[in-house]
Amino acid sequence: MESYLVSSIRHSSTIDLLKSSVYCRYLNTLAKLKTKKDFSAQIKILLHKMTLEEKIGQMNQYSGFYDATGPVPEVGNASLKIEHLKKGLVGSMLNVTGVDKIRNLQRMVVEESRLGIPMLFGFDVIHGLKTLSPIPLAEAASWDMEAIEKSARVAADETSASGVNWTFAPMVDISRDARWGRVMEGGGEDPFLGVQIAKARIKGFQGEDLSAHNTIAACAKHLAAYGFVEAGREYNTVDIGTNTLFNIVLPPFKAAVESGVSSVMNAFNILNGVPATGDRFLQRQILKEQWNFSGPVVSDWGSIRELVIHGYAKNLEQAAQQAINAGCDIDMESYGYIKHLVDLVQEGKVSEKLIDDAVTRILRLKFELGLFDDPYRYCNNKREKERLNHKDHHAAVLDIAQKSIVLLKNENNLLPLKKDQDELLIIGDLADDKNSPLGSWRIASDDHTAVSLLEGIHQYIAKYTFEQGPKIFDDSIGFRDEFKMMGSDEEGIAKAVTAAKKAKMILMVMGEHAFQSGEGRSRTSLDLPGDQLKLLKAVYEVNQNIVLVLMNGRPLTIPWAAEHIPSILVAWQLGSQTGNAIAKVLFGDYNPSGKLPMTFPRSIGQVPIYYNHFSTGRPQKIHEVFWSHYIDEENSPLFPFGFGLSYTNFDYSNLKIKVSKTKGVNVLVNVRNCGDRQGEEVVQLYLHDRVASIARPVKELKGFKKINLAPGETQEVEFTLGDAELGFYNHAHEWVVEPGKFDVMVGTNSQKGLTGRFTWV
Repeated sequence: MESYLVSSIRHSSTIDLLKSSVYCRYLNTLAKLKTKKDFSAQIKILLHKMTLEEKIGQMNQYSGFYDATGPVPEVGNASLKIEHLKKGLVGSMLNVTGVDKIRNLQRMVVEESRLGIPMLFGFDVIHGLKTLSPIPLAEAASWDMEAIEKSARVAADETSASGVNWTFAPMVDISRDARWGRVMEGGGEDPFLGVQIAKARIKGFQGEDLSAHNTIAACAKHLAAYGFVEAGREYNTVDIGTNTLFNIVLPPFKAAVESGVSSVMNAFNILNGVPATGDRFLQRQILKEQWNFSGPVVSDWGSIRELVIHGYAKNLEQAAQQAINAGCDIDMESYGYIKHLVDLVQEGKVSEKLIDDAVTRILRLKFELGLFDDPYRYCNNKREKERLNHKDHHAAVLDIAQKSIVLLKNENNLLPLKKDQDELLIIGDLADDKNSPLGSWRIASDDHTAVSLLEGIHQYIAKYTFEQGPKIFDDSIGFRDEFKMMGSDEEGIAKAVTAAKKAKMILMVMGEHAFQSGEGRSRTSLDLPGDQLKLLKAVYEVNQNIVLVLMNGRPLTIPWAAEHIPSILVAWQLGSQTGNAIAKVLFGDYNPSGKLPMTFPRSIGQVPIYYNHFSTGRPQKIHEVFWSHYIDEENSPLFPFGFGLSYTNFDYSNLKIKVSKTKGVNVLVNVRNCGDRQGEEVVQLYLHDRVASIARPVKELKGFKKINLAPGETQEVEFTLGDAELGFYNHAHEWVVEPGKFDVMVGTNSQKGLTGRFTWV
């Protein structure tokens, strides 16, 4: 029947094809034979009909290049791209938002190209479109997968309403180096936590049905090891062993594939001397062959062209050849495929089977999104107007924002503040900022729309004094300009100190501006930028009743503050509802429950620092000098992975371990709220494999559960450990579970808990 269908409609347009009675009868027959959606027959029909040029056009992705609702350019690069659209030589676009613009571009392709194959529209929806959630690293601090999934669901709802059907998120790169600006975009340093976050965000974006009008295709990025760039410098070299690659870097990508992620993006960096975009081992052997990934792999921006700059290809033609042979299916803004793939195929340097495989992956995603049923299914003006900045979305992002805040210190119970507080002094440029709290990577949002901290506090107390102090960043320079520090402001410091002398309670708001982290914003210092530490010390000299609120996009080095300031909150950059979320925590309407997803170092010299390190051969002091340590700093972090306090206290007791060869290992512990406030606790389980065929870290997170306890309430928390938790990848890249002795720790962070042990045979 397939051959008859192909021959009978070979000269029909795609729209006619999909409406033909023969085709409909075929689909009905197919539906009876299949238990799930399978678009193989439809894709095969299209492939038979497409020319080589049209196939390669599906692999070509352009960025938005003109106002699609205005006049069509007559000359230049934009004119060429429009010609390509009309010829069906563009399979997808990025950086186009808005129903009217997308509808017009889609109409151009569907109605004017020979086959009328609809386009995908992609966008970097990293933590929301208009209504912004906390930056991803902040969301990771919630350790709340349900809230993270809901956050992605909000983003998908608004994104799909704006006409876009594909997001280049989540970033699932594991990173141990806070100097790298893109740590704000990921889930932190741990692969187990990273796996759970990847699954939650993919489910939030894609939902249960990718063809639903309010879901979008997700994209796991960046394959692979981008978070391990040397010195934390953006786009830099990566050189790690296969143990780190398979046991730390790849698990979130594998979990993404197993969760049905629609697409994968490769990386800018080289790994073991091979640029990721040209790495066959990563893209074909692991992703497509071992993991059976069936979706498309998209390059990062211009990364095919960068194969030449890396010195891996002699020119763009060779770069295109290397990229497609390695497994990269879509060329984002390099023009290598559209310019050279036809010739490469005709010269026998690239097999047309690889082209067909790539196009099959792209077409399948378009079928799954329902674009062949209705190319304009995401182009509803009424829905766009109704869903952007919807009140339910703001309620959802407020919820995840308050859950993302981490309490680092609370000596003398300065927090929560009293709601009848009458003499509160607020100091800090960021307290009155409505732009920085939105965070980096929010390219479709509206500037200056965050609820500022001052606005949030005003909901609780009407009277307070505000001193701006020194500015930390010139916000007027714009998103794409280089980092610019402000000069010294002695007058601003002096005014703040004068006000502090008379204050009963001081709230100091410090940290980074949003544009001091993110892509291309690596730092060699993790200190508070500008004159902020100078200001903090000066105020402390005259009044020590200080609560410090940090707004940051990465871990910072704050050893002086950690030693002297009695109360410290890490509030990150929390998006649209920033001020309301922080105020709810400050005044006790929400009891903080966040836990650090990345280690806070004492000094920049400790970086990269992470909890799941190896013991080394000399972990303990030997003759004062000859052991693994610094001579000028402690080995321990300032605040460890998984750390976070509450306004109540939790007690752990009665750790029990039960081993069964058939049922695995059950670990049980009692957790009691021994304070006078209801609170949430993230109960964390860590394992250490004492002896293995390759050395194992001193501990590894292998389970966590977030529980809510009333004052005086006790709950027994149970974990089950099986092959997935007990095993690891060996040097042959095989998953193995070896018999032996294991240490267990269950507790409140990676350094504090009850310990036990068991033997697995």
